[in-house]
Amino acid sequence: MSENRKEARQRVFLKGRIIFNNNASSMDCLVRDLSSAGARLALSETTTLPEMFDLYIPQKERTYRAHLRWRRPDGIGITFVDEPARPESAAAAAPAAEDASIAVLLRRVSELEAENATLRRLLATMAQGSPPASAA
Repeated sequence: MSENRKEARQRVFLKGRIIFNNNASSMDCLVRDLSSAGARLALSETTTLPEMFDLYIPQKERTYRAHLRWRRPDGIGITFVDEPARPESAAAAAPAAEDASIAVLLRRVSELEAENATLRRLLATMAQGSPPASAA
């Protein structure tokens, strides 16, 4: 296979997350080769991906805007693109959407913490040998 890249990719083994559909859809991937211009990703799922998506690499704490260049059964090749400036309205809407998502997550964390506290009390009661109070 001929090499069409301007620079060589470094072999890596990094966890990645492909994010698309306005952050509504995502899937895990494995970054196998990486350069400043692009990457080769191994996918466990056969999903139709859009031409453009975001690639988040936790170990690098970075999100790249990616363009799908090629697809094979064992993975895909991508190039990184510069993100064009968002229009003012989209830029203003993004923080509001993020705030709503954070509010939902905070509410869910509170619910889980309350459930966790209830379960701890139940375990403590059971450990003491007392019959548990009826859970409503």
